Amino acid sequence: MPSCVGVQEAGDRLRSARRVLVVGGSGAGKSTLSAALAQRLDLPHLSMDREFCWLPGWVARPRDEMRALIAAAVAQDRWIMDGSFPSSLDLRLPRTDLVIWLRLPRLTCLVGVFRRGVAHRGRTRPDMAPGCPERRPDREFLSDVWNFERDTAPAIARNLEAHGPRVPTLVIRSRDEAGRLLALIADRAPP
Repeated sequence: MPSCVGVQEAGDRLRSARRVLVVGGSGAGKSTLSAALAQRLDLPHLSMDREFCWLPGWVARPRDEMRALIAAAVAQDRWIMDGSFPSSLDLRLPRTDLVIWLRLPRLTCLVGVFRRGVAHRGRTRPDMAPGCPERRPDREFLSDVWNFERDTAPAIARNLEAHGPRVPTLVIRSRDEAGRLLALIADRAPP
């Protein structure tokens, strides 16, 4: 079982963390939270979608190439990385100082997906690979969002148990909790 921490303890740990992993369902706010934390903590922000998963035109990067890029990135001394992808947690968790798991309600995530779709319609989001403009979510994607807790969360939990049992994990269940975490470190300079 992962070592669960509260918002206050996570805020304290973030001040000295060098490698932070943010996971959760699509639309939960992983990239938004990661970008804000990266700025406040002066950590390089690595988005799984932008850096590793996608090539222009929404072409999926070959799995072996993606894993090699992830392995090279996690070997770096400092980073904050957002993206769930249970198939690469075996590479990421052993190097992680703190996991932030966004487990927001499915309706909240769906609203997040639609809001970002409107905000970036026809343009590439900052956390997405170049040449991958925002597109209307299809039924399969919406089903993945709706069923994240049933289909993907158990794989994340298994990986935390297998590869990161000593990694402190903060589970965030609302946007307010994420806001409280950011407020704890809002005016704090990194060490």
